[in-house]
Amino acid sequence: MSVTASAPAKVILLGEHFVVYGEPAIACAIDLRARVKVSESSDAIYVKSLNFNLEQVFHEGVENVEGTAYRKLKPVYIAARETLKKLNVDTGLKVYVDSEIPVASGLGSSAAVAAATVKAVSTLIGEDLGLEEVRKIAIESERYVHRNPSGIDPTISTYGGMIIYSKKTGVRKLNVREKLSLIIGDTGIQRSTGEQIKLVEGIARDYPEIFNYISKAARKLVLKASSDLERGDLTSFGRLMNVNHGLLSAVGVSCLKLEELIYTARKAGALGAKLTGGGGGGCMVAIATPERKVAVAEGLRSLGVNVYTTEVTYEGVRVE
Repeated sequence: MSVTASAPAKVILLGEHFVVYGEPAIACAIDLRARVKVSESSDAIYVKSLNFNLEQVFHEGVENVEGTAYRKLKPVYIAARETLKKLNVDTGLKVYVDSEIPVASGLGSSAAVAAATVKAVSTLIGEDLGLEEVRKIAIESERYVHRNPSGIDPTISTYGGMIIYSKKTGVRKLNVREKLSLIIGDTGIQRSTGEQIKLVEGIARDYPEIFNYISKAARKLVLKASSDLERGDLTSFGRLMNVNHGLLSAVGVSCLKLEELIYTARKAGALGAKLTGGGGGGCMVAIATPERKVAVAEGLRSLGVNVYTTEVTYEGVRVE
């Protein structure tokens, strides 16, 4: 018997990095999905990524194994292992990962894989873990990837839809009136979110008073923007995306290629455009009216990058 589960990618529309420090962020799920198929095995956990073309056998208690496969696939192992521990089950597993989500691009690939792994393993065992339990276990997997994760990636991959989230207040679903057209441009530059978080930590440590002002501005911006979204004022929301990008640039997480994509999108008529996720490469996101959506996407494609035109998906982790 085998079970396949999937979870969606995410886009952070506002508030990334500052969410690590307890400020709110707005994120949504998009319809690119990571799929994980699991079946029972002997006493070990075997993980294979079809995307990386890597495989690794993991044994409980055996740590610090050298090699690319071990390093890249260990988060999947952690998600599977922690699910078994939660359910008090001792069994081996075979885990196969097949994801549509670009890796190291700011779209929450590792979190979607983790959430899908937890859902698939728990369903295989015959236990229906609630969404909050799935989210909590997925966060444990994310700690290996991102050092000090905010928790927003596994939250949106688990719940789907559009949310405002903070470590302090948790999750609130946003009631969005207007259909949101999202255009995502991928710089093609892979980067480590953990390293970007570390970079911002340096700014916060060396210039605490200045960083505090920037964080407060980010909080006010996100709260105003959430109100704009629920009122259907996408013009104001887009302007605040532009301001938020300026704050992220100020703490050092943009790069030349991101700036090129962002300003191209704005010039083509986007209501707002900014980096999304950890920055330093990865992806940017723009919103546009239905009339300008195609022009923005074509403008980005003219730069020779991969472009995704998508909308918010309201279904989170699920069994296929």
